[in-house]
Amino acid sequence: MDPIKNPYAPGAGQRPPELAGRDDQLDAFGITLQRVAHGRPERSVVLTGLRGVGKTVLLNALRSAAVRAGWGTGKWEARPDQRLRRPLAAALHTAVRELGRSERTDTDHVLGVLRSFAQRDAIDAGGKVRDRWSIGIDVPAVAGRADSGDIEIDLVELLTEIGGAAADLGRGVGLFVDEMQDLHPDDVSALCAACHEISQAGLPVLIVGAGLPHLPAVLSAAKSYSERLFRYARIDRLPREAADRALQSPALQEQAAFDDAALTAMYELTSGYPYFIQAYGKVAWDAAPGSPITAADIVVAAPSAEAELAVGFFGSRYERATPGEREYLRAMADAAAALEPAELDDVRSVPTSAVADLLGRKPQSLSPARDALLKKGLIYSGERGRIAFTVPHFGQYLLSVG
Repeated sequence: MDPIKNPYAPGAGQRPPELAGRDDQLDAFGITLQRVAHGRPERSVVLTGLRGVGKTVLLNALRSAAVRAGWGTGKWEARPDQRLRRPLAAALHTAVRELGRSERTDTDHVLGVLRSFAQRDAIDAGGKVRDRWSIGIDVPAVAGRADSGDIEIDLVELLTEIGGAAADLGRGVGLFVDEMQDLHPDDVSALCAACHEISQAGLPVLIVGAGLPHLPAVLSAAKSYSERLFRYARIDRLPREAADRALQSPALQEQAAFDDAALTAMYELTSGYPYFIQAYGKVAWDAAPGSPITAADIVVAAPSAEAELAVGFFGSRYERATPGEREYLRAMADAAAALEPAELDDVRSVPTSAVADLLGRKPQSLSPARDALLKKGLIYSGERGRIAFTVPHFGQYLLSVG
C-alpha cells in the first residue's frame, strides 16, 4: 500500500480521519450552544475517560462547534506545576479577541479588566512588579476589578464582565480545559464557584473540561455542588460498529478496504480504543501488499505496532516512575492477572489490599508510592480501596516486559 496515502493518524490529540462513535456528544453540545443562544439555562460540560479514548480530540471538536456558532473560545492544558491565572487569562484573551473580531464594538473595558486579572500575580504585596510577564493587551488595566488577589473572587468578577459583553453581542464564550484534574485544588474551587455564579446570572459562558476518570471526584472535593454544575460525559472505547467505521471509512476514501476477518482481528487487538485503532491501522496499511487488507496482514503488522506503542505510549509513561513505583505498577498488573474474569470490572481495577499482599507489605507502607503514581496520572482510584491504570492495556504491557 502507498505509505504517502496512509490516512491514519496516531498522534496525541490529533483528529482521526473519521471521528466515529462521538455523535451523541457532538449533538448534545450543539443543543447546548443553541439553548444558551436562546437564553436557556445550561450546565457546563466535563468529559472523562482513560488515556487514548480521544478526549482531547473530542474537546477540540466541541471547540470547533462553538467557533462555528460564532462564540469566542479559548483553550489551555492544565499542569500540576502551574496555577490558573496566567493560562486562563491567555485563553480568555483569545476568546475576547474572537468576540470583537466580527463586530464593531468596544471591548476595551473588558480587556482592561482581563489585564488587571492577568497581572495580579506579577505584583507583590508592596505593589512592586515581580516579573515582566505580559498578556499582550495594549489597553490600561482597570483597577479594582478582578485584581483582589483572591482567585475565586477575581474569576467570578472577570467572567461576569466577559459574559456580560458576550450577552450584549448575542453570542457566548467557551473555555476549554484539557487535563482538568491537574488544576490546583484552589483553582478547581474557584472555577466551580465561577461556574455557579455565571449560571445563576444566566450569562452565556460555558466551561468544557476533559480529564481522567477521577475528575468528578476532584470537582466534588472542591465544591459539594459540583455534580449539579456540570453535565458529565464518560468517553469510552468504541463499540464494534464504530471501531470498524474508524478503520474502514478512511481506507475507502483512498480506494482501499479491510476485509471482515481483518476488522475482527483489529478489534481483538485494539479493544476499540481510538488511539490503538489509529496506531494499528497505520502500521497495517504500510505492511499490506494491497487491498483488501487481510487478517494475515494484521498478523504481520501487529509486532511493529506493539513495538511502537511499547516505546511511545507505554514506555514513556513507565520511565516516569521510580523503581519503587514500578514495583507497585507491576504488582497491580499481577493482581489483575490473578483475578477471575468475573471479578474484573471494565477498567480492570484491583483492591489496594491485593497489591499489598503480593508485595508482602502493609497497605499503609505503600501509600507514598501509590500517592506519587496518582499525582503522575499513571493510576487512579475510581472507588475507595481500588485502583486502576489510566492507560488501557498498561497491565498487559507490564506483564509482557517482565
